[in-house]
Amino acid sequence: MSNQRYPEEFKIQAVKQVTEKQLPVSEVAARLGVSVHSLYAWVKRYTKPQEQRVEEDIKALRFVVYVPS
Repeated sequence: MSNQRYPEEFKIQAVKQVTEKQLPVSEVAARLGVSVHSLYAWVKRYTKPQEQRVEEDIKALRFVVYVPS
């Protein structure tokens, strides 16, 4: 198992191969050397509008970082 991080643009391009070119997730994942699980997570994340992604990121950070009122 790897903890490798991928740039956001890499993830977006991978998602476009699945959503726009309609290539199979398993094929794209194998060709790019990422797990099918990761690619499905990216598809779930990057098919949402950017504003919604930012809101979800902020909500998630509130649980990680204590911000006093």
